[in-house]
Amino acid sequence: MFVLIIRTLILYGLVVLAMRIMGKRQIGELQPSELVVAIMISDLAAVPMQTIDIPLITGIVPVLTLLVSEVAMSFISLKSKRARKYITGEPSIIIYKGHINEKELEKARFTLNDLMEELRISGYPDVSKIDMAILETNGEISVIEESKDNMTDFPYILISDGEMNEAELKRAGKSKKWLEKHIKGNFKDIFLASLNSDGELAVQKKEDKK
Repeated sequence: MFVLIIRTLILYGLVVLAMRIMGKRQIGELQPSELVVAIMISDLAAVPMQTIDIPLITGIVPVLTLLVSEVAMSFISLKSKRARKYITGEPSIIIYKGHINEKELEKARFTLNDLMEELRISGYPDVSKIDMAILETNGEISVIEESKDNMTDFPYILISDGEMNEAELKRAGKSKKWLEKHIKGNFKDIFLASLNSDGELAVQKKEDKK
């Protein structure tokens, strides 16, 4: 019995440590890859925890392997925008100026009923009054309601991590020449450049790693 208690405490501590390393997000906010790892870790730890005949190392090694793999994937997605697109996906604008983007809904395999249900739960049942609704990578929908003056404080993300966003630039009604005029230097040196509804451009350069 004492051995069983010790094994359980060791595996419990290992699983808690693994979840802490993965981040502080709640289960509903986990990315798909993180959710898969969390489920697999709990299953792998449960087997040697219940059966004393199974060596403890057979539960520890797979858990550590999954943990290292998840940390490696997180590092890759942090450094590569292309890899991030395939690992975690990208947010999708499914409603813009009261108009539902059917192609984005179909791409996300989101039915109209699912969308309307999520909007009702969020307190936005009237699509025509929604300025923008974004399907985030964790499956949640962020809604920006249209204000009385038909403007929104939701900024246009023109540059993200050194890469220009042509879709956002077009949505803001600006050109690449306009952006080059206001941001002198290489776009790759810019960490974030956003334009708000008042026409104010906020620019943050990348930190010097050295």
